[in-house]
Amino acid sequence: MYERDLARARARLQPPPPEPEPEPEPEPVRPSLAELARHFETDKWGQHRYAQHYQRHLEHLRDEPINLLEIGVGGYTDPTKGGESLRMWKAFLPRAQVFGLDLHEKSELEEDRITIFRADQSAVDSLRLVAEQIGRLDVVIDDGSHLSSHVRTSFETLFPLLDKAGIYAIEDLQTSYWPEFGGSEDPHDRGTSMALVKDLVDGLNYEEYVDPDYSPTYTDLHVTEVHAYHNLVLIQKGANSEGTRRRGILRDRYSNG
Repeated sequence: MYERDLARARARLQPPPPEPEPEPEPEPVRPSLAELARHFETDKWGQHRYAQHYQRHLEHLRDEPINLLEIGVGGYTDPTKGGESLRMWKAFLPRAQVFGLDLHEKSELEEDRITIFRADQSAVDSLRLVAEQIGRLDVVIDDGSHLSSHVRTSFETLFPLLDKAGIYAIEDLQTSYWPEFGGSEDPHDRGTSMALVKDLVDGLNYEEYVDPDYSPTYTDLHVTEVHAYHNLVLIQKGANSEGTRRRGILRDRYSNG
């Protein structure tokens, strides 16, 4: 009896067990870029299937304070129309500054974190002026005129100004095969937008060239990845200098050198 009473007394003196820790609140599910594209009614999903590819290549930048420039605001000459993609990017990249460039006046579409420049993507000085006003360029998306000459001028001007780890995208490359857009029915034509892309792919392997007089271009040295999808290409900038074993493999070629 005594031992039982003592045990009961001890039990009464024991502190109550701690309350269980509350379960952490689940992280809210973020909308995908495709969902945002549908919400803002941009053609990057539906008419095209670009959103899924952008999600894959830009997801790591989602919470970074980046600068994104998109060439082509939309809405043609109407100053109150367009901007759907810019609003999509603003929602997908909550810390980003989003910039648009268009040949037509579109300043009425500006809002917090969205700035729009009136400029000509076919004019080098115009592009450089916009880049100077933006500062660091982390992502550039060409959804402008889709004319091959304009695409090439924009890339040749802006890619060197892109951040050392930046991403450059070119949309609607189907126009490369359409003479009406400065393209060509000949898929091997050297002047088209796709010819530019193919040269970039070759340039990934410039260290394997056996021409002793070849001098690597800027893109040879600074393009590390080229991701090609239907009518879309994304180009990763970086230091393309992995090295080569060609002299060891091609001993006979280099035996005298």
